[in-house]
Amino acid sequence: MSEQEPRVLAIILGGGKGTRLYPLTKERSKPAVSFGGKYRIVDIPISNCINSGYKKIYLLTQFNSASLHLHISNTYNFDRFSGGFVEILAAEQTLEHSGWYEGTADAVRKNFIHFKTQKPTHYIILSGDQLYKMDLKAFMNEHIRSGAEVTIATTAVNRHDASGFGIMKIDENNRVREFMEKPKPDQNIDDWKIPAEARGALPPEKEYLASMGIYIFNADTMEEVLSGENEKYTDFGKEVLPLAIGKKKINSYIFDGYWEDIGTIRSFYDANLALCEPYPTFDFYGETQPIYTHMRNLPPSKINKAEINKSLTSEGCIITEAKLNKSVIGVRSIISEGTELNGVIMMGADYYDPEDEKLENIKKGKPITGIGKNCKIANTIIDKNAMIGDNCKIGISGKKYEDGDHGSFYSADGIIVIRKGAIIPPGTEI
Repeated sequence: MSEQEPRVLAIILGGGKGTRLYPLTKERSKPAVSFGGKYRIVDIPISNCINSGYKKIYLLTQFNSASLHLHISNTYNFDRFSGGFVEILAAEQTLEHSGWYEGTADAVRKNFIHFKTQKPTHYIILSGDQLYKMDLKAFMNEHIRSGAEVTIATTAVNRHDASGFGIMKIDENNRVREFMEKPKPDQNIDDWKIPAEARGALPPEKEYLASMGIYIFNADTMEEVLSGENEKYTDFGKEVLPLAIGKKKINSYIFDGYWEDIGTIRSFYDANLALCEPYPTFDFYGETQPIYTHMRNLPPSKINKAEINKSLTSEGCIITEAKLNKSVIGVRSIISEGTELNGVIMMGADYYDPEDEKLENIKKGKPITGIGKNCKIANTIIDKNAMIGDNCKIGISGKKYEDGDHGSFYSADGIIVIRKGAIIPPGTEI
């Protein structure tokens, strides 16, 4: 490596309790939630790093991290010559710090002792719950070329969407001049529009710049903005960066590709089903920017006379005389005769039922792992290892449930969520 080449450390923020993704986050952290049938959400930012040549990656998390640890240790093993690693740093008690991570900046600050051993010249800060493909090397090259101390990745949004984000005001040279957190829908922000010189080929209706929560810091700048009198500030987006504007050279890097925050049940559901389109905006089918995940060595899926339309099926499934429309089917999914799925995310299973146990359950009329016969299911997320008996009807009655816990299932944003490991008796109607 030449002296001029930056030494980049990637830091992926695992997020908090993931309450907006509950109950998918009841037993796992947000980054460990299954996505696209065979992946985990965390595979997206890690793959962006690897594809960009950045293989020194820390993942900061503190809630329900056991399954995340298992996934990371089983998946990302670099050879000893690359010098690469993906390492989880869970919140820990030390002589200096005794509490949990209190925010994004606080999580980074508490781990400087680990980061400094790598002697980085730059940090890339990424979010653990976003869906996008970005050439982080191009992002880094632009940061270095501009002479900025901090660069914030931004995406162009229309006025309606601007109210849900932190908005940047930039000049014609992409220098960030002001920051505003979630402007009210009726607030006049016309003078925050993107300057014509910086617009490039952006769609005309997208006139404002929203922060993506993705940053590059020069290493010395990062230490400076998190230390001293700034130690009381815990969040990058709400406190640290807005206060640094005007004191540090902070630039915007406008990303014009697909980007989606998948932090809620509705956005998670929609982002999964969007993968089923013939030409999805986020595409797993590409040679140049693959998404990596755990290699399970499962058998091919077995399809016994099924009608499948606009759907994804993962490895190790057995689908028998079923109808699938716009659904995402996870690994080891068993779907039995006469069952119809429409707009269903089935996360699959961590195991196959032992044959003797399965036969015993069938004999007693109990559900086995997967979906039984003659079920009709729509507008539903089925978490892993669920057992759904024969003749169940879920999400097809049109009945509206209040958001929250309903015993055997959970309702969120109008979507039924069957819990991990749930047993739904035969004939159940939800």
